[in-house]
Amino acid sequence: MGRTVFPAEWHPQSAVQLTWPHRGTDWAPMLEEVIPCFTAIAKEVMKREKLLIVCPDKAEVRRQLGEIADERRLIFREMETDDTWARDHGGIAVFEEGAPVVYDFVFNGWGMKFAARYDNLITRQLFRSETFAKDVTVVNMQPFVLEGGSIESDGCGTLLSTVKCLASVNRNEYLNREQLEYHLKDFFGLERILWLENGYLAGDDTDSHVDTLARFCDEQTIAYVQCTDTSDEHFTELQAMEAELKAFRTLAGQPYRLIPLPMAEPVRWNGERLPATYANFLIINGAVLMPCYRSERDAVAGEALQRAFPDREIVGTDCLPLLRQHGSLHCVTMQYPKRIFQDE
Repeated sequence: MGRTVFPAEWHPQSAVQLTWPHRGTDWAPMLEEVIPCFTAIAKEVMKREKLLIVCPDKAEVRRQLGEIADERRLIFREMETDDTWARDHGGIAVFEEGAPVVYDFVFNGWGMKFAARYDNLITRQLFRSETFAKDVTVVNMQPFVLEGGSIESDGCGTLLSTVKCLASVNRNEYLNREQLEYHLKDFFGLERILWLENGYLAGDDTDSHVDTLARFCDEQTIAYVQCTDTSDEHFTELQAMEAELKAFRTLAGQPYRLIPLPMAEPVRWNGERLPATYANFLIINGAVLMPCYRSERDAVAGEALQRAFPDREIVGTDCLPLLRQHGSLHCVTMQYPKRIFQDE
């Protein structure tokens, strides 16, 4: 494939994708609660870049959005969808020899846990509908299963991921660890992969996506979920994860600057603990959208992220409704770097 660069999330962006909730999704019983969350994310994105909305009914979503400042930043594509987790069914953008490319990996509902027949087709349909810039190539990556929430790039050849997810049943279990590394390095032009062996969140359907646990903020900085409560069920695993992060080194051989994020207060629904996490933030042009859970710890998390991103605005967004379907802010979004869309 030649020299491939997998840009970090803070790379200047063309657009962010949202796949909108509707009555044919699991959101049906609580649409009135979750639509304001999607609308808030949409409007914050459109202040700074384009927004792509994938949905079956453009007119209905346009009505739900209400007044927006700049219609030119809003792109609709109508198609059938199963669900709303754009992070995991969205295309993953790279640059091959400087040319923009979108990888279309297999999305199979997090290891065949949930329906994905429509969502797995979204990226190729976006290509066919000429959504991307004319010089963008879309590459079918079958049979490799990969979700965007399972990988973190520093843009300089390092990938951060979790063993529990990528080697899990019904994803790529036919590959051993060495083979997984080979393919990931080949796909993304990597020098190395930092594997987290520990870390999980109760109620998580993804088999420990890294974007719920630890995130690159720049080439030397990682923000991560820290658990200091010995009575919390996550204590042992997250302490072990913290020790792993402390042992990691940058490509220059230095320890990472680690910024702990508070463990979110427990959120429960029907007796089940939900995967609330402040690590599920989204970096966009000039800002970081941070999930909030109507908790005093929201402010603590915001202060920590401001230290991680001193030059960006930290924008809190109420994501408590998203937890009811076991995800949060980063999970429902997918960013595309400059040149993937026709940039202004």
